[in-house]
Amino acid sequence: MIDERDPDHPGDRVYTGRAGADAPLDRGWLLGHFKPEGDLRHSADVEVKWGVHPAGEERAEWAVGEKRTALLVLVSGRFRLLFRSGGVLLTEQGDYVVWHPGTDHSWIAEEDSVVLTVRWPSIAGYRVGG
Repeated sequence: MIDERDPDHPGDRVYTGRAGADAPLDRGWLLGHFKPEGDLRHSADVEVKWGVHPAGEERAEWAVGEKRTALLVLVSGRFRLLFRSGGVLLTEQGDYVVWHPGTDHSWIAEEDSVVLTVRWPSIAGYRVGG
């Protein structure tokens, strides 16, 4: 239950943070199975990443064998997702792409970019990388 009398300390059922500060602590991931048990950010259902990518940064290798569905939303910048079937260029804030399990992908930040990625489910012991 949230104690509305003290907005700076809402109780043990609410976590507050700052993506820019928290994200670098776990390769950008803010929420998922990899957070410690008991941490409100621990989830077997979903993973959330705040990705900050300088211009020219690209994924070192293709992500293959993905077992999760993913959603990537452009917050700022210019960001290109690459799929075996072609590419998708995100240029306006709020542009997004969804892909399903088994879809190989890679990416490149064409400008300094911030993206929000959501993957589900969060599979313990499974990692396809950043």
